[in-house]
Amino acid sequence: MTQKLLAIDIGGSSVKAGIWEQEQLTELPSFATPKTWEEMKAYLKSLVEDYEISEGVAISAPGAVDADEGVIYGVSAVAYLHRFPIKKELAAFLGMPVSFQNDANCAALAEIWQGNGKGLESVALMIIGTGIGGGIALNGKLRTGAHLFGGEFGYQILNYDTLETLSELGSPVMMAKRYSKIKADGKKYTSKDVFEFAAAGEALAQEQIERFYQAISMGIYNVLISLDPDRVLVGGGISTRDDLLPNLEERVQHLLTKNGAKELSADIMPCKFLDQANLIGAIYQFLTEQA
Repeated sequence: MTQKLLAIDIGGSSVKAGIWEQEQLTELPSFATPKTWEEMKAYLKSLVEDYEISEGVAISAPGAVDADEGVIYGVSAVAYLHRFPIKKELAAFLGMPVSFQNDANCAALAEIWQGNGKGLESVALMIIGTGIGGGIALNGKLRTGAHLFGGEFGYQILNYDTLETLSELGSPVMMAKRYSKIKADGKKYTSKDVFEFAAAGEALAQEQIERFYQAISMGIYNVLISLDPDRVLVGGGISTRDDLLPNLEERVQHLLTKNGAKELSADIMPCKFLDQANLIGAIYQFLTEQA
């Protein structure tokens, strides 16, 4: 009998879903994130019944997920997910095995399972978005740390005077907000706008883009020095830009050479998976738990 699993990726505003069957993921229509846990459970139940799922549900979720304990600590935009035995409760409600893993860790799992981290001894993944998330994989397994903060690269402090973090200085969303505030023309610009203005020669946009590149480069430099991984993978929507990797590689190599670590190889690549990464990684988490 072919294994058929339901994969779920819970976000702050929407939930992605997919069916894993015959080693392939088929995406389902996404839906607005339910406002309560009871509504979430009911919707998952309807998906299980509509698609005749009987073997399990694999879930990618925000927050500090303790996959073994089955509890989500920390904070997130979906507050009702936290600090109760969510895995046990949902498994009992659905009548089948359930797995949970942090969303950034799921992205890392997807890459080491079937992506650009496959077969490598050590991989660090950096997801660039509203903030900076990430994951660490050693010998094909996640290393979440003693307090589930392993791979939370966005917490790095990059400015001694202001204590600003990588998530604040290296987020394209935050970069666009800074640009809009400085320009002060009453408009709210996106990071895409800022990149376009910079390409057209606008000095303010170029300055903000340079600050963005420098922050991400410093973050990657810190990861390389701390972990010396075989590869650093960069994900998030901005990773599809053709000019991102060359700019990061040049700046990271400069930092390594300047600080006496030029022998350290800066192997930086984009993630293979983008929109489906969390769903695929959630499946791998489930399969690993059930093996």
